[in-house]
Amino acid sequence: MTDFIDDPLGPLDPNFAARFTRDIRRPACQLYLISPLDVGGGFPDRLARALDAGSVAAFQFRVKDVDQHEAARLGEPLRAICAERDVAFIVNDSISLAKRLKADGVHLGQEDGDPREARSVLGPTAQIGVTCHDSRHLAMEAGEAGADYVAFGAFYPTATKAVSHVPDPVILSWWSTVFEVPSVAIGGITPTNAPPLIAAGADFIAVSHAVWGGDEAAAVKAFAAVLG
Repeated sequence: MTDFIDDPLGPLDPNFAARFTRDIRRPACQLYLISPLDVGGGFPDRLARALDAGSVAAFQFRVKDVDQHEAARLGEPLRAICAERDVAFIVNDSISLAKRLKADGVHLGQEDGDPREARSVLGPTAQIGVTCHDSRHLAMEAGEAGADYVAFGAFYPTATKAVSHVPDPVILSWWSTVFEVPSVAIGGITPTNAPPLIAAGADFIAVSHAVWGGDEAAAVKAFAAVLG
């Protein structure tokens, strides 16, 4: 069941999804990789292998419980791997770390800062994304603040982080119809359960465990087959 507690706009008409047709002017849905929390050891080689296995639009560097100096040390080789392959390198949560790493952008949770602040620090070309859970209201606020994409989720059960918001895919259809800003679907997405989100209008599907929990190259190829 969809949780719209935080959305003052209330529930969407479920028939909206049945009437939805993707605008052919929008690019096809693309893959957005999110790092596991452990990016040390042999992870740079795994990242290179994943990016070489198929088309990936962006990679989000997400680490927790390390200081910024250590995060920068871990992130720099990953940023270089992405740059060599023309994959956007996005830093999770921290505007200051994104600036330090010369990242292509930053992804902000609702408690991680304002897109306007990120824009002023990172410049006009930075890609700024905002977590919007299951709320059209939050997504509209993010768009008005200059976000380059909004992220909805978690659509499916996930062990990557605690889940308190479970949107219905119809929110992707509504967003795609009303706004040009791209949407990212996140949360427990696999090659098997991704098709309804793609059909609903997601511009990107963000995945983590489905890739890093096994053979990363095989997983990227499996997503590529679904994305077409």
